[in-house]
Amino acid sequence: MQQWIGGLVIALLTLTHPAMAFDHTAWDQLLGKHVQPLRGGVATAVDYNGMAADRQQLNTYLEQLSSVSAADFQAFSRDEQLAFLVNAYNAFTVELILLENQPASIRDIGSFLSGPWDKDFFTLLGEPRTLDEVEHDMIRGNPALMDPRIHFAVNCASIGCPALRPQAYSADQLDAQLEDSANQFLSDKQRNRFNADKNALEVSKIFDWYEEDFENAAGSLAEYLLPYADKLGVPEEKRQLMKNDDITIRHLDYNWKLNKQ
Repeated sequence: MQQWIGGLVIALLTLTHPAMAFDHTAWDQLLGKHVQPLRGGVATAVDYNGMAADRQQLNTYLEQLSSVSAADFQAFSRDEQLAFLVNAYNAFTVELILLENQPASIRDIGSFLSGPWDKDFFTLLGEPRTLDEVEHDMIRGNPALMDPRIHFAVNCASIGCPALRPQAYSADQLDAQLEDSANQFLSDKQRNRFNADKNALEVSKIFDWYEEDFENAAGSLAEYLLPYADKLGVPEEKRQLMKNDDITIRHLDYNWKLNKQ
């Protein structure tokens, strides 16, 4: 009986005092200090030397991420969980670049059989993890968390990748931040644009690699991109083609060079 009452008290306390959201302030400060907006903010460059100089603050943040248990994580709200995983992916990617002495490209890390996304160099939710696990299993593999806009938020330390946002993602701003990141990326004419001469959309390889995610969200890639037609520079008379999924879409080459300032 006493044990039952104790369990009831704990349950009531959990309901009246929900788990505190994870504090991403340290990561937000690092991003604000060492991420430089380019071309009006549609892209960014990272001062990895500056990140290295603030390695203690970065390591403290990474240790805080790693200290969160699976039970703690499950007590987070949906937006807190997604913000946590996106920030973790981006922060551990920066750490990987520093561990590997800032290679010319993230693809220079590892070997043919095991690349940078396969390295289990950190712990998250109590288990050794790889970057691929965070992106593909913990985010994309979880229907409750999956949002195709995460492809504009997770950053692979490459020029071709959507910008590393110069602020941490947070639960209370998550939807607006994801939408802003989508708008910024799709406004970048170096990576996404309408080519009037070829009468075609020319977009990032991301839309090729993860086309299924965008199709699942909107029915087709063209329909997913339709709300961003202004950003892409698609004239009004061509937008019906997008709506009818009858527009030519080509994928641009991806620039894997390090997004280094």
